[in-house]
Amino acid sequence: MSGPEPFKLHAGHPALELVNTLDFRFSAQTVDLIPTYKDLLRLGTQLQLLTAEQARKLGRTVGEEEARRVVASTVELREALAKVLYGRIDGTRPPARQIQILEKQFHAAGLHRRLLTRESHLEWSWSGVERKAEIPLWMLAQAASDLLVSIDAELIKDCGDSTCRWLFLDVSKNHTRRWCDMKTCGNRMKARRHHARAQEDED
Repeated sequence: MSGPEPFKLHAGHPALELVNTLDFRFSAQTVDLIPTYKDLLRLGTQLQLLTAEQARKLGRTVGEEEARRVVASTVELREALAKVLYGRIDGTRPPARQIQILEKQFHAAGLHRRLLTRESHLEWSWSGVERKAEIPLWMLAQAASDLLVSIDAELIKDCGDSTCRWLFLDVSKNHTRRWCDMKTCGNRMKARRHHARAQEDED
């Protein structure tokens, strides 16, 4: 029996991939792609935040109640981040409540990193908390915190397909990328335009 489909990662940044786990966000029929803790671990592994072995250990040791709590907190992070990022794209100010949620999540993540010496340099590490149920949440929160205050935040765009609007970092040469994925949304929009022109010609 085959496992679940891999996540489609087109965003170019873990924080944006998290936002994209609520598919069809602007429709009446949204699809949550991380409904369970195991799904969250799969996402963390695909994003290379967790190793496969770390994910297996967490999947075996984290209890159901704790797993549900972490997923709920991750969804809270995702939705607050979405409000802020889509608000920036649409030219609206995010509610203060969403900023408070992000600040809370970012502080929680920051409290669990350690500054370690690696040969001749320093680096942040999650050493000592790898087995905590919250580790995928904290890693995603830290990634979001780093992105929001970086110059890369200016490169965040949404897919040109209004039924999709997945987020991505536009690192194309002239910053002209329009689609989360050309093979899916880009071709779909081309097909729609072709159909509309054909209908006009018939009329």
